[in-house]
Amino acid sequence: MKKTSKKQPKADPSRKIDAYIEGAGIVEQQNIVDTLRENYMPYAMSVIISRALPEIDGFKPSHRKLLYTMYKMGLLNGARTKSANIVGQTMKLNPHGDQAIYETMVRLARGNEALLHPYVDSKGNFGKAYSRNMACAASRYTEAKLEPICAEIFGDIDKDTVDFVPNYDNTLTEPTLFPVRFPSILVNSNIGIAVSMASNICPFNLREICETTIALMKDPEHDVSSTLNGPDFPGGGYIVYDETEMQKIYRTGTGGVKVRAKYTYDKDANCIDVTEIPPTTTVEAIIDKVVELVKLGKIKEISDLRDETDLSGLKLTFDLKRSVNPDALMQKLYKLTPLQDTFSANFNVIIGGNPKVMGVYEILTEWIAFRIECVKRMVYFELNKKKDKLHLLLGLQKILLDIDKAIKIIRETKEEAEVVPNLMIGFGIDEIQAEYVAEIKLRHINQEYILKRTDEIGSLRDDIADMEETLESPRKIKKLIIKELEEISEKYGQNRKTKFAEIIPEEEEAEEEIPDYPLNIFLTKEGYFKRVTPQSLRMSGEHKFKEGDSLVFSEELSNRTDLLFFTNKHQVYKSRVSDFTDTKISTLGDYIPAKLEFEPDEKIVAMIPTNDYHENLVMFFKNGKCAKVPLISFETKTKRKKLANAYSDNSELVAMFKVDGDADFVLRSDAGKVLIFSTMLVLPKSSRSTQGVQVMRLTKAQLESAALYEEGTIKKPETYITKTIPAAGALMKNDFRQLKFE
Repeated sequence: MKKTSKKQPKADPSRKIDAYIEGAGIVEQQNIVDTLRENYMPYAMSVIISRALPEIDGFKPSHRKLLYTMYKMGLLNGARTKSANIVGQTMKLNPHGDQAIYETMVRLARGNEALLHPYVDSKGNFGKAYSRNMACAASRYTEAKLEPICAEIFGDIDKDTVDFVPNYDNTLTEPTLFPVRFPSILVNSNIGIAVSMASNICPFNLREICETTIALMKDPEHDVSSTLNGPDFPGGGYIVYDETEMQKIYRTGTGGVKVRAKYTYDKDANCIDVTEIPPTTTVEAIIDKVVELVKLGKIKEISDLRDETDLSGLKLTFDLKRSVNPDALMQKLYKLTPLQDTFSANFNVIIGGNPKVMGVYEILTEWIAFRIECVKRMVYFELNKKKDKLHLLLGLQKILLDIDKAIKIIRETKEEAEVVPNLMIGFGIDEIQAEYVAEIKLRHINQEYILKRTDEIGSLRDDIADMEETLESPRKIKKLIIKELEEISEKYGQNRKTKFAEIIPEEEEAEEEIPDYPLNIFLTKEGYFKRVTPQSLRMSGEHKFKEGDSLVFSEELSNRTDLLFFTNKHQVYKSRVSDFTDTKISTLGDYIPAKLEFEPDEKIVAMIPTNDYHENLVMFFKNGKCAKVPLISFETKTKRKKLANAYSDNSELVAMFKVDGDADFVLRSDAGKVLIFSTMLVLPKSSRSTQGVQVMRLTKAQLESAALYEEGTIKKPETYITKTIPAAGALMKNDFRQLKFE
């Protein structure tokens, strides 16, 4: 057999070729920046401009194509039709696939409950925006038409109010924008993710938006917050009002709105019913989080939870245990679950073909300018129509002077093509007027008909003069827009669905009642914690430790005692004895770094128990300094679990002690010197990270150990006691026991 050889294609000498790869062809080197500019940037711009972000009319291209198709199908006033029919017709404008079109329709539908003022009147299962599991039915089962409010979206669209462009195959035309009569951009929420940017517009109450727009048209310096109270979400709930954040949204278009769920307490059934939730979450997400918290033991008040959502609406039920305060439980759930969530506003809108993040002020100003232009184009369109009609009637009026002459000209003209020119010559009218006269039916060539038609000339002239005056008067145009807004507010306005929450200050929140009884607490060097009841301790044998581990703390404490775990990264983690479960000394116990979620390589250096934070915390550092900080500095009104900068990081910590008042300590340096002093010589500092004061004067040495001084442990203690600080201490001549880090 002969071997066949494949010829390599000839390369273009003007291009830089790196190699020829079998099956791939010529591999050409290209700068990555050029590749991005030539290939990726057009795609990115297309997504930003023509797909993901809304324009000033409040719609994305996919919304506009769908609604305009429904409008042309006569679904504004007609009966509902199958959704599949609408989807099929929309594909003449939107070639991206039937599923994408149907998903767009679902979100715009009343049944989905995603919009404050839906655009699609739906029949059938359109799913629910507040549930990820309640999916919509297929398009062949559901029916739809346009909601009445769409009349305000398409009003005057056939009067040249907006530009039209060809569709993708040049067989139809579609509007580039809708001539919306109200600021729909702020009335219904709009979410879109483009390339490197996104848009997240929260909805506002229609009445408040119309009132605010009218006020801004009358006074550009109007304070928006005086008429626009805040967002109004279709799912209701309560807004945790923050004046600073709200003003930020109004001015810049970015900020966060905290929304919490609405609930009622059924005393007879001892359960909480949640009926409205934030717009950024779902029923399933809430259930999953609550179940997780119950399993972790962070929520102990709930005995059962159920999703009781039905045709009457959303309902999430929590069965409570006995003697549980429902309001206190909900405050806890607001903090720990999506029952309170933040809507992150990002008002990114396409203006003049470019994306722009704008506040409410600027969006309304842009909409007013857009609407003024629409009204001007509509008035100009009507003006031209009336001028054309007047022109025709003026020609007809001349015929009135001699109808018989007109009939004679038409009858005596031999060729049809000569009728119009002969009429033009006979009556001194132009071609358009002559064509109009020539098309009049024979039965209408009488004085009565012509007089009735020419009677309109006076009113037409008045209308034309009024329209020309309107085009020259911005005040009149604004007056027309204000009248439309007032009518829309009256016709479609509804009461707010989202109310404002009455916030309970955190320091006034009801504390969970914790039973008080004694427990034995043990902590090992490696960070293992054991909580053992006295009965269990009496019946237990020896402690179980990991290899190399040992006990560093053992004490009987109350179940209500707070525990402060200080770490080598200068942080303190707060917990309670009640947060741990009972165990036996024959087990390893809870591993504190995992239980309290320490950072990597973070270890415990001390555990300080306290009941009322009235004690002092005394800390010693290698540089010979001592810091005395009241424990009250570590108490917080909120339930914060972690505090940074718990102690100074200027020098390595040697020892830490909790003392009630003041105490005597014995210090020893690595140079062999010993010093005994009272903490009365050290003034307390409220700052947790204070460096302290110099107690032991060190020269080419470091503090090695510190311990509480006990009488009888040192011979001739007066040799080492000091009344003033700093002091150098004295050399220890006799044997001295090793001081421990307690």
